[in-house]
Amino acid sequence: MKTSEILQQINIPRHKLYYLEQKGYVTPQRIPMGDLETREYSREDLTKIKFIWKYLMLGFKHKVAYEMAMKELASINGTNGKGAASNGVLEA
Repeated sequence: MKTSEILQQINIPRHKLYYLEQKGYVTPQRIPMGDLETREYSREDLTKIKFIWKYLMLGFKHKVAYEMAMKELASINGTNGKGAASNGVLEA
């Protein structure tokens, strides 16, 4: 899924999406296109972004929003939060 599709589907500002990437909360694949590169987000990235954005919109700070999103995803997936949905990045 391309950046523009994520922005449209979730209605998150581009700079917020890139900040989540900068912090390591999501890791889209980067695909070279000549001198530029494009980002390709997985379904897992999309789900993480949706949940993190939900908590950011509720007023939580990025670190807390990420932690809450990962806990919610873990409860939905029936894991303890240390599986694929959690990459251990909890610093803000």
